[in-house]
Amino acid sequence: MNPIKILIVDDQALFREGLRTLLSVQSDFEVVGEAGNGEEALRYVAQYRPNVILMDLRMPIMDGVTATRRLRELYPECKVIVLTTFDDDEDIFEGMRAGAVGYLLKDVSSEKLFEAVHATSRGEYFLLPSITAKVMAEFSRLSRPAPKPDFELVDPLSSREVEILRLVSTGLSNKEIADKLVIAEGTVKNHLTNILAKLSAKDRMQAVIKARDLGIIP
Repeated sequence: MNPIKILIVDDQALFREGLRTLLSVQSDFEVVGEAGNGEEALRYVAQYRPNVILMDLRMPIMDGVTATRRLRELYPECKVIVLTTFDDDEDIFEGMRAGAVGYLLKDVSSEKLFEAVHATSRGEYFLLPSITAKVMAEFSRLSRPAPKPDFELVDPLSSREVEILRLVSTGLSNKEIADKLVIAEGTVKNHLTNILAKLSAKDRMQAVIKARDLGIIP
């Protein structure tokens, strides 16, 4: 398999160097470049087309939120993981609204970082449980109250699918769900594929929101 191409975007050179060293020891990762601000990041993405971009939020010239928004417009196939020191609610929400599919703090373990890169490269969202809770609470607050549906799903979720969706809503990754339920990670992926199809959802987060609107999960 081709390695996952990664771009590191942060205004601190020492942090970029340390992150490059950490990621480069993984045989399935390839760090294609480093950028010190959002403008540089856009130029690197145009040249190297990375699969995953690790993006700091607070940088000079062009900040991470603006850069993420531009990347979503110009290169939607590139997945942005916010990797920052700050976990202020507004930073989290701005990053997600701009199009980031992951949000991690810089003190995250290397194992979680690697897991996030793999997950987002497959098109999945990756948020730590504490951040997932904040994002879901904000989305619930902002979304207009949905009318009580006067219909049932054509193909109702099974009890196992509901169980998995509940765990997804707490921010667990596929691997963590598999470990918790003592099943194979591939089985979790298959269940999630069925869940998305039954709910007509494009991703995990939308599936959780739709399931809550329908009263399937709390």
